[in-house]
Order: sequence, then structure tokens, then C-alpha cells
Amino acid sequence: MEQKNRLPVTYEGAWSYDILLEISYEGILTEIKKISKNTNRKICIVTDSRVAEIYLNNLVEILKADFETVETFVFPSGEASKNLNTVQKLYEHLIINHFERGDLLIALGGGVVGDLTGFAAATYLRGIDFVQMPSTLLSQVDSSIGGKTGVDFSQYKNMVGAFNQPKLVYMNLDSLRSLPQEQFSSGMGEVIKHGLIKDASYFQFLLDDKEAILDLEQDDLFRMVAGSCKIKREVVQNDPKEQGERALLNFGHTIGHAVEKLSDFSLSHGACVALGMVAASYISHKIGNISSQELDLIKKTISGYQLPIGLEHPKMNAEEILAATKSDKKMSDGRVKFILLKNIGTAYISHEVDDSMLLSGINYILEK
Repeated sequence: MEQKNRLPVTYEGAWSYDILLEISYEGILTEIKKISKNTNRKICIVTDSRVAEIYLNNLVEILKADFETVETFVFPSGEASKNLNTVQKLYEHLIINHFERGDLLIALGGGVVGDLTGFAAATYLRGIDFVQMPSTLLSQVDSSIGGKTGVDFSQYKNMVGAFNQPKLVYMNLDSLRSLPQEQFSSGMGEVIKHGLIKDASYFQFLLDDKEAILDLEQDDLFRMVAGSCKIKREVVQNDPKEQGERALLNFGHTIGHAVEKLSDFSLSHGACVALGMVAASYISHKIGNISSQELDLIKKTISGYQLPIGLEHPKMNAEEILAATKSDKKMSDGRVKFILLKNIGTAYISHEVDDSMLLSGINYILEK
């Protein structure tokens, strides 16, 4: 029977791991010992400079109670560090400290930390175990689940990567209280997306309980994060390598990633996804799928969580944003696999969204 705070993720006997929702890091030692019977196993905690200041010492002390070797690798926070140069420095650190295939990496931080650590784990010695300990809302509800790992290459986001499932995802929901408002809102972009593509009642909960969620009330936070994790888990289990249904998770991302790249990552991922969702919802409305009332409800929910529904940027125009969608890794036979809404709570993959339709969605957010 599924525990309230433990969500198992499995795929056809090939792999399995738990998503664990807690309110501290105190339980991590017990969980690591479950997947690491050998306490001689070396552990390297990978994190960024911001997260290290808040949580690293506490986690090191907890793990050192039973594990003899607990190394740390800290890199400068921010998307600018998510590249092969940082991965190379991590490889060097692991080699110098004699990490072997039977040892363990822990990704403590947001999506950049999790993606980079997971990619390094997939490729160091052809594979080493790793644990996700996501500390931001965005990473808790999205990037830590499902095994997508990778780094940016030149100006291309997540272009180099691997599917690599973690051994455990351990979430300390109390870490959300240390997030700046912008980072919390960024995570809400993915949370809202989950409701729009898969669960109308969950979307309604986000609308109805907005004040309690923004006030970080524990029960509502738990319900929200668990709800998003369950939706992401379902999609990942059905389609672990994005051969079909998993593409639904890209709702809002084609235009969102284009805006994110053109902003030189000055706009948060969640803000860009929010803009992409508004554009995709408008296209869904324009072709007759969702009503104007549903479109307005989507915009109300997005803006209610301090996310943008319109874009005003001096260096961006519709044609540039359209051109940037062409480098999206979700292209298939030269066309974007675009995600549209049939209604709130139901999404589908379309290969029929042409440039004129994309431009109509882009112009809609520019006009807002």
C-alpha cells in the first residue's frame, strides 16, 4: 500500500525508486542506508554555491554518522554553470578522490544541480548511482523525477544529456520556505502545467487554494507537491524515454524555451513556460478546442501565482521567437511536436501547428 509521503516509481521491472516527501533532512541517512548496504561506499554531495550556504553542512553531518567518506563538490549557482566545463571539473574531483562505480553521488539543489549531477553519474565510469535531493519547487515537481539529465551546449538548452534514473528522490518541503518569491513562482509554472495537461480537479485546487499555497501552509504544500509528483510519475512510467505520452509534459515549452534562450536566461524557466502556456492555450482556443472563458481562467491562474501572461522585451519580436523554436530538440521531421489542450485537464500532441499558428500564439503574448 502506498504511504502518504512515499510514491514508488517503477517501469516494467527495469528500474524502480521512491519519491519521498519529508519536512527535514533527518530521514535521509535511513533512506541512503536502504540503497547502500555498504557504509564504506563513498558519497559525493554535488551542490551549488547558494544551496551550500544553507544546507550543505547539515547534510554532511547527517551522512557522516554512518558513512566514512562524504566529499563535497560546489560550483557557482546559476544556469551559466550548467555546461560540460563544470561536468569536467566534477569528473576530475571524483577521479582525484578515487570514486569507483560502486560509490554514490547526491544532487542537492535545484534543476541545474540535478540535471548536471545526473548526467555526470550517467557517464562517469559508464554509470554510477545517484540520489536526487531537490531543494526548489521547480526541481521537486519536475526535473528530479523521470531520469532526464543533461547540460546546455553553447546557447542550446539541455542539448547534451542522457536518460538516467536516480536511486531515490528525497524532498525536504521545508526547503521551499527559503526560496525567493521568483523561484517559488517559477516552480508554479510547472505545477499549473500538470493540472492543465492531466487533471482538471488538481488545476481547480490550485485556483481555489491559491492563498494557502502562497502562504506556504504545510498541508497545502504537501498536497500540491504530491499531486504534481503523481502526475509526473504517471506520465514517466507510461513513457520513460519520451516516445509518446511523455511529450505532453512539453506543454508551453516550445515557445517558452525560445523566449528563455532569447532572454539569455534572464527570465526564469517558470515565467517562460507560463508565457508558452498562454500562447499554446490561445492557439488551442483559436482552433476551437477551449472556450474564451477557459482561456481567461488559465490566464487568471497563471497571473495569480505572480507569473507573466504577456511579454514585453526590447530585444524580442515575433519572428525571432519563431526562429528560435526551430532549434527546439522536440522537432520531428522538421516540424515541432506541439502540445495543445482539448480542454483543461486534457492535452494532446499535434503535428499540424504551422508557422502562422505559432506566430498567432507568439503575437498574443506580445500584445498582452
